[in-house]
Amino acid sequence: MSLINKPVIDFTVQAFQDGEFKAVSKKDILGKWSIFFFYPADFTFVCPTELEDLANKYEEFKAINCEIYSVSCDSHFVHKAWHDASKTIKKIHYPMLADPTGTLARGFEVMIEDQGMAERGSFIVNPEGYIVAYEVVAGNIGRNADELFRRVQASQFVAEHGDQVCPAKWKPGAETLKPSLDLVGLI
Repeated sequence: MSLINKPVIDFTVQAFQDGEFKAVSKKDILGKWSIFFFYPADFTFVCPTELEDLANKYEEFKAINCEIYSVSCDSHFVHKAWHDASKTIKKIHYPMLADPTGTLARGFEVMIEDQGMAERGSFIVNPEGYIVAYEVVAGNIGRNADELFRRVQASQFVAEHGDQVCPAKWKPGAETLKPSLDLVGLI
């Protein structure tokens, strides 16, 4: 079953951001674009490479009105401990959501029940709180912040220009397609 156009569940979780703990809820994500970036666990091997990649591009995401929320089933205390122990994780300024009960992981259908952790899932959520794009990959495959950024830009373009679609590798300023009867089989 597809998660496209599924609303994000109501939630309130603890987060670690910029040295502080805070609560983040569904109301905090409304009104802007969001990325929910699930990863298996803190203090692992692939996860810090992905989180650093996002951290390096965070200002660009913010510039297009998109907040990043990294999410694992660790507690906010574990996020802080990892931040304090790792030069790589110290670079992160976006909220690190704590999901120790797996509520968010289950809501986004990425919970690995027998392991108590989440799959690697990336979800683009529109300002109304609906999932508009997502990808889930195996735990041993890292993701790319540049491609995720491009997909957010394409999602934003399509939301603004509903009569046009973005072809493969589309970037802002590139040619789009306008669906017509001649293109029906190509979409």
